[in-house]
Amino acid sequence: MNTQIAGSNERVGSTASHHEVARKILLACGILSSVLYIVANDVVAAMSYPGYSRISQPISQLSATFAPSRTILVPLITLYALLIIAFGIGVWQSAQGKRLQRVTGGLLIAGGILGLAALAFPMTQPDLSDKMHNILMGTVTPLLMFVTIGFGAAALGRWFRLYSILTIAVLLLGGVLSGIQIAQIAAGETANWFGLTQRTLTGAWLLWVTVLAIVLLHAQPEQTKS
Repeated sequence: MNTQIAGSNERVGSTASHHEVARKILLACGILSSVLYIVANDVVAAMSYPGYSRISQPISQLSATFAPSRTILVPLITLYALLIIAFGIGVWQSAQGKRLQRVTGGLLIAGGILGLAALAFPMTQPDLSDKMHNILMGTVTPLLMFVTIGFGAAALGRWFRLYSILTIAVLLLGGVLSGIQIAQIAAGETANWFGLTQRTLTGAWLLWVTVLAIVLLHAQPEQTKS
């Protein structure tokens, strides 16, 4: 009898250990996704687009139908979206009863799916006039980011909540600047810092994802219980 109990405990322990390894791999996908996004857009794609300016031109132009970098970038962005989905699953699995954290994981999964869907609506003109692309990337995606950060902030500790509030402040400021620059472009004027503004916004989001992944990777199982 004791031997049977010991064997059962070993199997349970082994299953739990495998589950924990899988959870950490999924969480690590969050860090990897942020690194991949930067390398894919600002290194690989930008270098394959002659004359492209990271300071003045939007990130979306790198995957536009007219961009020479589209062929190489689309598979990388697809991989990025899949990594975000995997990360969202990891956040969900790390919740252990925390409903707000589960919502955060679900929103991350939705963000990854939205990223895949957005590939079907690339920019087709260099003047930012594509309606569906602008709705997805200029309205839906930023709104989803705000909501995800909000739920993530509420789910975790005080310092992460403060950090998330700071991230939201950066996104709001960047959003205002982007709106002004988009209006300039629509009026036929030149927005010399549009690319830099976009990259600041995107960088704030990518950093938040990375910090969230690190926090959950270092959290002990009992720390994530409600």
